[in-house]
Amino acid sequence: MDITTTPKAADLSVPLRDFFEMAGKTMIGLDEAWVPSQGSPVFTEAGTYTSRGWTEWTQGFQYGCLVLQFDATGDSRFLDLAKIRIHDHMAPHISHIGVHDHGFNNLSTYGNVLRLANEGRIDMHEEVKAFYELAIKTSGAVQAARWSRIADGTGYIHSFNGPHSLFSDTIRSCRILMKAHQLGHVLMGEGDQKISLAQRALEHIQNTHRYNVYYGKDRDIYDIPGRVVHESIFNMTDGQYRCPSTQQGYSAFSTWTRGLAWVLLGAAEELEFIDELSESDCDVVGGKEAVRTMLLEMARATADFYIEHTTFDGIPFWDTGAPGLVNLPDYSAQVSDPYNTHEPVDSSAAAISAQGLLRLGKYFGTDTEPGERYFNAGLAVTKTLLSAPYISEDPEHQGLLLHSVYHRPNGWDYIPEGQSVPCGESSMWGDYHMMELAVYLKRLIENDTYLTFFGPATAES
Repeated sequence: MDITTTPKAADLSVPLRDFFEMAGKTMIGLDEAWVPSQGSPVFTEAGTYTSRGWTEWTQGFQYGCLVLQFDATGDSRFLDLAKIRIHDHMAPHISHIGVHDHGFNNLSTYGNVLRLANEGRIDMHEEVKAFYELAIKTSGAVQAARWSRIADGTGYIHSFNGPHSLFSDTIRSCRILMKAHQLGHVLMGEGDQKISLAQRALEHIQNTHRYNVYYGKDRDIYDIPGRVVHESIFNMTDGQYRCPSTQQGYSAFSTWTRGLAWVLLGAAEELEFIDELSESDCDVVGGKEAVRTMLLEMARATADFYIEHTTFDGIPFWDTGAPGLVNLPDYSAQVSDPYNTHEPVDSSAAAISAQGLLRLGKYFGTDTEPGERYFNAGLAVTKTLLSAPYISEDPEHQGLLLHSVYHRPNGWDYIPEGQSVPCGESSMWGDYHMMELAVYLKRLIENDTYLTFFGPATAES
């Protein structure tokens, strides 16, 4: 990946403006066309959003995009519409006991609106604010209750596959536990036991670090630094780790790049959150400095792997072990081509990773060598995403970010006529994370309030 000729952040102001102009029109069109009884929009086929009855993990992204559009433009139409849709459709997600996606659905909606209120961007009556806070508190506790304990006594939030399954995706759902903890909430267990949401999030992060990310320490013969496995499997009879696995990647011994993206961004965001925690909150994993060290190792390993294993302009293929890559031996030195005949790229992994790279760069400080490297890498990816062929230029297409991939092994992605691999389509998570990336960068350029998932705890702070 080329990070030697990256733009300045301010150079992306015009592409960002054009992106938000396009996004607003597209969002309104999707809202008018979509019938909520169909389920949640998941990905497009020939430019039209369709649902997929696997789990309802994308509805929060749809309405969260509306909130972010208001954040970027100040156009109250989008916030007003988002509030209506959240009120009408998001309540079941708060108490959904069957998914690991609470941080996706509920922080993207309730969390973004509450953040705007606490930033002073919008007026919110205290009773209404209490409603949004209660949604986040409940969601965080419900997510924390989805708990599997392993042999050493620690645990993790298990995926929808069942108690044996630790997904890399779920690190980003740890945000809902952390925000709920920041709001003073706990999970109440048997005998009125008060269970710390922060401690559960930290144990989950620790086990993601321990089992799902590799650091070149010979865990298996494919152990290279920064490799990420989608899923780790545990024997729930004795709690012992058994093996790596994958649901959406090519193999358990390659890196599904969206899984890596979740870890990269999740670790970078939690690094930003550490100062909100007390030392005692972190005792369960060895203290605050141990948490910081763990998150830095995970974030840097995945960031370095991403930079090394993506294309010249920063867009990764869907999996670094995808079999068709044998026909593209020098892809890291070539500009990405989503219309190639061998393997699909995944722009959604790029959008998620770009934000993680930018945040990691800011965490180090852009006047430091690692900070400059990661921040410039994030800018390089963002520049590519904000231009053709990745940003939709077709007003009839219902998506914002093109060339996203959902589930390549299951064959769920649409392949246009005349093409041999999926291309040209959008996903709800890709659109949302492109919006989030754009808002994050816009705020940096304008020296506005730094965008975090936790924001100020209250409007007064």
